[in-house]
Amino acid sequence: MTVELLVVGAGPTGLSLALQAHHHGARVRIVERRRETFRPSRALILHPRTLEVLRPLGVTDALLELADTAPRVDLHLGTHVTATALTDLALPDTAFPHLSLIRQTDVETVLTRALEGRGVPVERGTELLAAEDRGNSVRAVLRSSHGVETLRCPFVVGCDGPDSVVRNCAGVGWRGRPYAEEVVLADLEAGGMHPGAGAQVFAGRQGLLFLFPLGEQATWRLLATRASAGDTRGNVGQPGAVVPEAELQLLLSDAGTEARIERLAWSARVPLRCGIARRFRRGRLFVAGDAAHNYSPATGQGMNAGIQDAVNLGWKLAFAASGPASGFDADVLLDSYDGERRAAAYRRLLLTHTAFWAEASTGRLPSWLRAVAAPWAAPVVPVLLGRRRLVAEAVRLISQLRVHYRRSALSVEGTPPLRGAPRPGDRLPDAAVSTGGPPEELHSLLARPGVHLLLQRDALPPADALATDRVTVLRLSNSPGRGWVAVRPDGHVGFRCGAADPAGLAGWLSLIGAAPSPPVRP
Repeated sequence: MTVELLVVGAGPTGLSLALQAHHHGARVRIVERRRETFRPSRALILHPRTLEVLRPLGVTDALLELADTAPRVDLHLGTHVTATALTDLALPDTAFPHLSLIRQTDVETVLTRALEGRGVPVERGTELLAAEDRGNSVRAVLRSSHGVETLRCPFVVGCDGPDSVVRNCAGVGWRGRPYAEEVVLADLEAGGMHPGAGAQVFAGRQGLLFLFPLGEQATWRLLATRASAGDTRGNVGQPGAVVPEAELQLLLSDAGTEARIERLAWSARVPLRCGIARRFRRGRLFVAGDAAHNYSPATGQGMNAGIQDAVNLGWKLAFAASGPASGFDADVLLDSYDGERRAAAYRRLLLTHTAFWAEASTGRLPSWLRAVAAPWAAPVVPVLLGRRRLVAEAVRLISQLRVHYRRSALSVEGTPPLRGAPRPGDRLPDAAVSTGGPPEELHSLLARPGVHLLLQRDALPPADALATDRVTVLRLSNSPGRGWVAVRPDGHVGFRCGAADPAGLAGWLSLIGAAPSPPVRP
């Protein structure tokens, strides 16, 4: 089989990228250096926007079956305990108005099975040795138990973690630094915990400590922050040296919990850094997920950001690989990945760095805020959490529901402009719509591959010349007006116009590689 895309790394980012590209017609191969399928989960949460972008790939039902979509959290601030539920948030424009607790390993299992069901197995024990951009293709060298193999394909994407081989082969630099703090992970059985208790969060002078009922080798997963206990340069983001049980018990005691370790299944320290690659694309080589950006664990961005990178890039590579159409410049389409996702990554970097400072820094001010100010303000917390719109706005921020690509070359306003609709580059919100029958969820209608052209009730239909298997046309009979809105495969508005603008739409479809192929002359 001719391969159009080689994906290196089979974590959540690589698996999602392979699925999205295959979903849009690309012939994909995905390799993973690790032979074993299991590794301890570092990520434990899926955000609403991540579930939205995965929905067209047909995996959200399987993910939600394994997730806790009504998580209960007890927040401990000194002697005050505030209980809250992170479900049914005031988010009317999404089908997933909740945070979902789920192990990273479960996400990987669901995505791997979806790929295998489409005939794309993960090739484990296969390592990328080198990748060289030859101008019109990439020469990749792979090593497995079968020996060394040379492969040529149009594109290679590195989803291979902080020490990405693909990023090194592309000669892409890195801007960032290690944190002075580290994360401690452990699976354990704990005495003194109420049966059936939800997640527990403790704010102490040394940092935050979390206990999630999501352990993989025991009931509880402990996640704590502390000053780094060793070299911060190696094994960034990966579980490293074992943490002795006595140190873990001290972390629990210092946090103010009476939990006692009765059995320790495993533990590890995880060095951290924050930073971003200087570019996400060089020629035919791309990086995504942890290969492109590293964050602290604050606000749970890592896995979610990687999946959203993947869904942004996957359809673009598939469209670019299908061959040039008239007026199609693949570089404009492919460059948009770097422009769109690096800007979003910078904003997340500021968010996570600020949150991690408050959560984990051992400096005087953040330590005082956690140990003194937070308990003093604890009686106000239930009032704030009771303001559903306030909580919903916080979730919008951390889950990237606010991310837009308005400055992207792929965001085009037609003539005349359409007022009162999402701007080009904005995420298209979910809503109840009608296409001639009973109301349906708009996002459910878009849960299929390709571009979707939404026509308002009185809009003129597009010309037959624009018909292509990459464009689905839907008329919204409950939306008055004469406008058109074209939605990209990743759920962002790409083009809109206030009245029929065939030339503008045709130009935009050509820009993204979705225009009809020119007729073949005899």
